[in-house]
Amino acid sequence: MANVIITGSSRGIGYELARLFAQSGHKVLALSRNDKPIKELNEVNITAFPFDICNDKDFEKLEHFLKDNWDTVDILINNAGQLLNKPFLQTTRKEFEEIYKVNVFGVAELTRLLIPKMTIGGHVITISSMGGVQGSVKFPGLSAYSSSKGAVITLTELWAEEFKETGPSFNVLAIGAVQTEMLEEAFPGYKAPITAKDMADYIMDFALKGQRYYNGKLLQVSSTTP
Repeated sequence: MANVIITGSSRGIGYELARLFAQSGHKVLALSRNDKPIKELNEVNITAFPFDICNDKDFEKLEHFLKDNWDTVDILINNAGQLLNKPFLQTTRKEFEEIYKVNVFGVAELTRLLIPKMTIGGHVITISSMGGVQGSVKFPGLSAYSSSKGAVITLTELWAEEFKETGPSFNVLAIGAVQTEMLEEAFPGYKAPITAKDMADYIMDFALKGQRYYNGKLLQVSSTTP
């Protein structure tokens, strides 16, 4: 059974991922600023505590947990993300920076911290968006969000090259329309054909097996885009 760390686990795809991994017998560390929803599952295989991906002290808390409890980490799913749906000319520098702090800098710092705990067979998956894929359909109001999701695609390619001899493997999934709270914030009233659980099923299977076939790859997981 794998030791799995999932960020952004308080709702949507991250919540469903934590539940599915735990019910399959894997050990899960579910990280989010709000740990109440995941703790209410009362799953014996889930450990959760409040974690802000932009807070240095929370990273220290994570280091202490790993030192005391886990020798290795098998899977990291960088799922945490923050959305801003706002016209570019109305977006302040601070707002733009906040999106990048969560979606890029936080992802990079967590990955940097965990790579030494992972083996050659480990797998780091970063959840991106179709909006971050070059040449995909783009939407007004998502300049900060979509560009940050493009940044983690390139980061994934760079990590795979830098650690190709020692592992772990790195892949990025660009998600299309999934019925989550974040989709509703970006496209109010739009109904996606795929649920958060549907997508979590796919991501869990890929997290466990995908590194056998892919490293440094962008996979577009999208049946439709708003």
